[in-house]
Amino acid sequence: MIRVLIGLVVFFFVAFAALQMWVIDRPQPTIKVGVLHALTGTMATSEQPLVQMVELAVEQINQQGGLLGRQLELVIADTESDADIAAYQAQKLIVDDQVSVVFGCWTSACRKMVKPVFEEHHHLLFYPVQYEGLEASNHIFYTGSSPNQQIVPGARWAMQQFGPRVLLLGSDYVFPRIANMILADMISANQGEILAELYKPLGDLDFDAVIKQIEQLKPDVILNTLNGDSNLAFFNSLVTSGLQDIPTMSFSVAEPELQAWGGERLTQHYGVWGFFQSLTDPLTRELVSAYQQRFGANLPVSDPMIASYLGVQLWASAVVYEQSANPRQVNNVYLQSLSMPAPGSMVVFERTNRHLWRPMRIGHVQPDGQYQQVYVTERLIHPTPWPTYRTRHDWEQARARLGL
Repeated sequence: MIRVLIGLVVFFFVAFAALQMWVIDRPQPTIKVGVLHALTGTMATSEQPLVQMVELAVEQINQQGGLLGRQLELVIADTESDADIAAYQAQKLIVDDQVSVVFGCWTSACRKMVKPVFEEHHHLLFYPVQYEGLEASNHIFYTGSSPNQQIVPGARWAMQQFGPRVLLLGSDYVFPRIANMILADMISANQGEILAELYKPLGDLDFDAVIKQIEQLKPDVILNTLNGDSNLAFFNSLVTSGLQDIPTMSFSVAEPELQAWGGERLTQHYGVWGFFQSLTDPLTRELVSAYQQRFGANLPVSDPMIASYLGVQLWASAVVYEQSANPRQVNNVYLQSLSMPAPGSMVVFERTNRHLWRPMRIGHVQPDGQYQQVYVTERLIHPTPWPTYRTRHDWEQARARLGL
């Protein structure tokens, strides 16, 4: 009997030791990372490079051993440039795919449609694009520019350079409508005049009527908030009509769009961003080189791409800090102040509204499709989603009057 008991003890000891070794040697489950962008449709040209930049950031983390001893696994969902599909895909990423975080959206229509999905599930979205403001969700981290970091100072600079008579042209959805509402206040305060406020549906390619109004009104400057490939049609129309010398400031056209849509054909074409590929600091050169080696030697790098990359890095630092990839726990770290060096400049996280302190740069488009910086703010700009000259309540009422 004693021999049997000893044999059983030895057996269970050996079995337990073997089980421990199996657990130690067994590969750890991956941490799933969601990507929610348009791979097809009118926004694909703008959003596909952002997917690639997230992919690069994830690959670099995996090459360094991953996070918490686990590799990251990308799960990519195509919004098809449709906000309703984006909401469906966000739900699927969170519930079915069990991702720990999502990086995605370009248009504000997309962001606003998925916002309640992330809030319902107490999940986390990193949004990488400049936008119209009037929002701050506890489940969204805004790494792009707020209105006071882009559209307002950019438009003011354009009026100072080219004149007070302004034509506003945008796509017919949330960002251009609210951006132009904010710009209207700034233009009035600076003794400017809005000659016309024109909108085209996303993806619209017919600009004949717009060109006729430009020819008739002769604005000092066009403030362009078109998104997607409507910009290609607009630029083509300006060139074929001989209007390529009219000063035009685009707020949603970065280097990849310039290359794809020929924005360099406009001799007085300007862009407003926090980053340009033409910057020469070491971090910019390093990241541009890494991206081009991975995806193509001639592919450009833009501000939204940098914001996507920074989003992954900031999320990874929060995972390490919390020792967890659970989105609810990761969210806790955003009560702390975070800052990190970035291509072009340092960025600082503003804990009160989950945006970044960023610089504002104005670039003049060059024949090679790059922006040559002609102006940069001396300091990082504090992000202000709600411009301070109205109360938050007044902004909410003004937005409601627009039906947005």
